[in-house]
Amino acid sequence: MKHFRLAPLAFALIALVSLDASAQDLNGTKATASQSNEAIRVLLITSGCCHDYDFQTKKLQLAFEKHGVPVQWTVVNEGGNGTEAQIDFYKDASWAKNFDVCIHNECFANTTDPAYIRSITQPHYDGLNAVVIHCAMHTYRGAEIDNWRQLLGVTSRRHDHRSAYSVKVTKKDHPIMETFPDGHTIEDDELYIIEKVWPHTTVLATSKSEKTGKDHPVIWTNQYGKARVFGTTYGHSNSTFDDPQFMDLVVRGTTWAAAKR
Repeated sequence: MKHFRLAPLAFALIALVSLDASAQDLNGTKATASQSNEAIRVLLITSGCCHDYDFQTKKLQLAFEKHGVPVQWTVVNEGGNGTEAQIDFYKDASWAKNFDVCIHNECFANTTDPAYIRSITQPHYDGLNAVVIHCAMHTYRGAEIDNWRQLLGVTSRRHDHRSAYSVKVTKKDHPIMETFPDGHTIEDDELYIIEKVWPHTTVLATSKSEKTGKDHPVIWTNQYGKARVFGTTYGHSNSTFDDPQFMDLVVRGTTWAAAKR
């Protein structure tokens, strides 16, 4: 696999396809991709505070390759590593065109501009499916509008300490959970405190707070307008992205969200 390293704080767009990737910069018109009509066209938005996004991106790509799921990757890593940024990619009104699903794995808690947030949520409401991972739940958490939280399907503004958390499967018959073992332990991650579960959300699994004993959703699906949404609050540490069960879950959740299963 060719590896394209992003310069710190630089704006960049790369397109990666499975393990035989080629790239174009923002002046390119389309990513070079598998010619298979079965390929899922995935947009991955990744950057911001607090996580090893280069490592996580590699692990996501390798997980789909492991499962033999063909993917046309477009990876956008913009905005630096702070908590406030507006990504240039979203300034194009047609940014969501030609994708089956967008994976949000970014962390910008202090970005609050309503017009900017709506420029992201409206294309999802109109039909762009979504996967939301970990700090996506705390992205835009200071915003007064609820559009992003409605897209997520949950509201969270804080988390418990890092620990090993057991996952209780609550919807064993859902296709996303079909091979995920009930009681599986996520060895080193943060438990997000869920303040609200929105009306169109279906909770698939929970974990218990070591501080309060309360169960919080950690895996779910949501319907946001015409969009299917898969979400998980786990994904903080590199060890979580090294966990085969977690990565299998993300692959199944993404293919479900993209309406490929």
